[in-house]
Amino acid sequence: MQTRIAVIQHPPVYLDRSATIARAVNLINEAADKGGQLIVFPEAFVSGYPTWGWRLRPGNDMSLAGEIHQRMYESSVDLETDHLQPVLDVAKERNVVIVFPINEREGRFGRNTLYNAIVTIGGDGTILNRHRKLIATNHERTIWGSGDASGLRVVQTPYGRIGSLLCWESLMPLARMALYAEGVEIFISPTWDTSDGWHATMQHIAREGGCWSIGCAAAVHASDIPAEFPGRAQLFPDNDEWLCAGRSIIMAPFGGPVAGPVAKEKTILFADCDLAQVSRAHRSFDVAGHYNRTDVFDFRVNRQRAEPAKFTD
Repeated sequence: MQTRIAVIQHPPVYLDRSATIARAVNLINEAADKGGQLIVFPEAFVSGYPTWGWRLRPGNDMSLAGEIHQRMYESSVDLETDHLQPVLDVAKERNVVIVFPINEREGRFGRNTLYNAIVTIGGDGTILNRHRKLIATNHERTIWGSGDASGLRVVQTPYGRIGSLLCWESLMPLARMALYAEGVEIFISPTWDTSDGWHATMQHIAREGGCWSIGCAAAVHASDIPAEFPGRAQLFPDNDEWLCAGRSIIMAPFGGPVAGPVAKEKTILFADCDLAQVSRAHRSFDVAGHYNRTDVFDFRVNRQRAEPAKFTD
């Protein structure tokens, strides 16, 4: 079976949920017009990866950090509302599967924690899965809470068995194993990492998992940060800087790149992926199958959803 994958390498409209979602709908239509069936967006697309966290000074910029965080919270997504309805509608209209990373806020019980999350949307316009990044990296821990494994699973779609991890979660061997164990065919990792080392990780996953491996990052230029962004002149003084070069890539099972990397270009990468290559790759090495030693290793995932504390008088 052939699946045409479209990897979106465009920036969001920073700290503007409605405008970002409108841009996403346009990009989905553009990708679908060119035959895209599985459409992948970059990390924290709604409404922007918090790259400013690498630039804020501990202690000195606390007030500025609070102002930016408030704007980020206001532009985040509450899945218990209709925030994503335009994306659900276009998925159904175009019969495409969309892997859609968001800044998610916990709407239940009035909680205000933000999560780095990824939503998989089916061609019927329903949410098939929601996964929150298990652990934030470096400065991200001042912005995002830790997720759980309730969404650490593979989703069956007409275009293949899809599993997703966010950025450096893909460096966690046991998180990868959770997806391998459920027969992932297309391993998707939206990221902010554009390094050669990241491409090596994507190729390793394609070999280790015998699956298609996708690294998707936004191409973000300093000009994409709006003038009204709090502390813009301090945080992004070089108007010619590429904050994220993109360099998205698609790796074949047990092989190399079939699309990308493309640097410093706002574009959509396409690749026609033969899912039969997955089973062929597993003939010699199936990490969760005939190459696994269940008599030696015991693997378990706690998929219980973490619930907020409940207090009684």
